[in-house]
Amino acid sequence: MIKVSNIVKTYNKGSVQAVNDISFEVKRGELFGLIGPDGAGKSSIFRILTTLLLADSGTAIVNGFDVVNQFQSIRNCIGYMPGRFSLYQDLTIEENLEFFATVFDTTIEENYDLIRDIYVQIEPFKNRRAGKLSGGMKQKLALCCALIHKPKVLFLDEPTTGVDVVSRREFWEMLKKLKLQGLTIVVSTPYMDEASLCDRIALMQGGQMLSIDTPQKIIASYQKTLYAVAAPNMYKLLTAMRSYEQTESCFAFGDCLHLTLKGDNTIDGVSKYITALNFTDVQIQEIVPDIEDCFIKLLKEN
Repeated sequence: MIKVSNIVKTYNKGSVQAVNDISFEVKRGELFGLIGPDGAGKSSIFRILTTLLLADSGTAIVNGFDVVNQFQSIRNCIGYMPGRFSLYQDLTIEENLEFFATVFDTTIEENYDLIRDIYVQIEPFKNRRAGKLSGGMKQKLALCCALIHKPKVLFLDEPTTGVDVVSRREFWEMLKKLKLQGLTIVVSTPYMDEASLCDRIALMQGGQMLSIDTPQKIIASYQKTLYAVAAPNMYKLLTAMRSYEQTESCFAFGDCLHLTLKGDNTIDGVSKYITALNFTDVQIQEIVPDIEDCFIKLLKEN
């Protein structure tokens, strides 16, 4: 459904490289995620694929159409939800939806089946202006407007940024249902915990692809034994563990440290080291890595 080949995009007359020779493919009916922090190049890729931005070099095909020479055909067959809420804030929910349906020469009734599960959640407020909606309701309205013309591919650029945890969970449940209807979905997010909800993901940093695979295979490629280490004085513990000669990596994760050791070193040496420094109430356990651990490991290797 999507094929990107050697895309390069720079800004400020080439001084800032936002996308550096990126290539990937998205299969039909797949939920594909671009995962990475701000500045990774996710939004630039989205704007190129949705024909809003021209790449400096490389090619991109969406639903069989070239993003440069057949941009109008692409615009007719995709839905796009940008990172910033971009609907008409002075129009009501119903007026926004009717407007976007009219733009694509369709009606709300014609494609209501596609948006029903989402729209029923905001329908009681259909006469409320979009600018007065909460973050979660704006999110649902924007998704309805992106779907109203029944697109072949749906692009969602950081759709859950700035919304509460419950709304994030509800949004991903909606994406699962849309995928079951055969829609190809490309979503970007800085939240590593959302990566596991995609069929395949591309981990990105600084305009480069670090890895492209299923979340399960990326986690399986993490070959080191990972430990969670916690103590009352976490900053002091972090400083101590980064000074330990057998430490390979040590990063703060919530209320504990995630630690890997060089070579075949075991945790027994860590326990003795911590005890010698007079730490008390220290907890150490072996844990299973997640996508964020894999991302940090890939950053160190590249």
